[in-house]
Amino acid sequence: MSDGRTLNSKEVKTSIMHCFNKKRPVFLWGPPGIGKSELVEEMTRNMNGYMIDLRLSQMEPTDIKGIPYYNKDTGTMNWAPPIDLPTEELASQYPTVVLFLDELNTAAPSVQAASYQLVLNRRVGEYVLPENVVVIAAGNRESDKGVTYRMPTPLSNRFVHFEMKVDYDSWLDWAVENKIHKDVVGYISFAKQDLYDFDSKSSSRAFATPRSWTFVSELLEDDPDEKTMTNLVSGAVGEGLALKFMAHRKVAGKLPKPEDILAGKVKELETKEVSAMYSLVTSMCYELKDAVDKGVDEKNFHTMADNFFGFMMDNFEVELVVMGARVALTTYDLPFKPTKLKNFDKFHEKYGKYILNANNN
Repeated sequence: MSDGRTLNSKEVKTSIMHCFNKKRPVFLWGPPGIGKSELVEEMTRNMNGYMIDLRLSQMEPTDIKGIPYYNKDTGTMNWAPPIDLPTEELASQYPTVVLFLDELNTAAPSVQAASYQLVLNRRVGEYVLPENVVVIAAGNRESDKGVTYRMPTPLSNRFVHFEMKVDYDSWLDWAVENKIHKDVVGYISFAKQDLYDFDSKSSSRAFATPRSWTFVSELLEDDPDEKTMTNLVSGAVGEGLALKFMAHRKVAGKLPKPEDILAGKVKELETKEVSAMYSLVTSMCYELKDAVDKGVDEKNFHTMADNFFGFMMDNFEVELVVMGARVALTTYDLPFKPTKLKNFDKFHEKYGKYILNANNN
């Protein structure tokens, strides 16, 4: 994009929905690994829709246009529509069908040209897009060191363009909703600049992106030995960040168990390593959410919540407290009842304005 305006994922979703309501096709730009495809998948789920993901870089022009065949009954040449495009029968089963043209600008010029009519006029040859189909394309920027073709001006002008940026707050909401490993969330919350460190001029094969940190989270589930884990993390985000992350994880492993804190067995925190504290906040939020999901009774839940707020106030700085409260109150929307919390009035008086400002931002 030429004007330099970038949007976080929340802003992107709001803007895309306005375009969907008007059946305007959208092009979503952004560097690799920041979650463009995942965002489209999430929006489709939220609309109870169905997504058709077409990787145009792997397609031929006939995959869009179809192929001609001789109709012996009429003596004319007809077009057989491609099987990957949504039929009326499929579209009738969902409120919305999202036609996702991924990697559009890495497709050969002939394939891009074949998509002109489909994108703007919602038809190609004899095929017509069903009424409830919306179109969104995505691709990396020319500066991202990927294989791209310059998009022809006539095709570019058929889209509403948005460029997506990496944004920690949006990522944090997504990460805790998807139970990304507490050590990953804790480390990134402490070292926000390490969420994304892609440099198109670097020769490094591995670099940090939201996608590659998700790989790290998955690799941590098997809990391999330290040397193997360092090799795995290095292969996902690069050696420099791997060494920093493993040092963080070593300290975080010495912290008390979150269930002991929520049970009131631990009141004070001896380890004051800030990066480790972020992991502890995350794990306490996960523990509270699991308790609710497992149907803990109201009395025990509020006992745990009281210990949660009390421990944070006694041991953490403002930023850590705000993070914990934001995840518990806003992202998870846990069923707190202030009248049943001994620590809530004190907590609200001391931190309420910070939490309100964080949510407004």
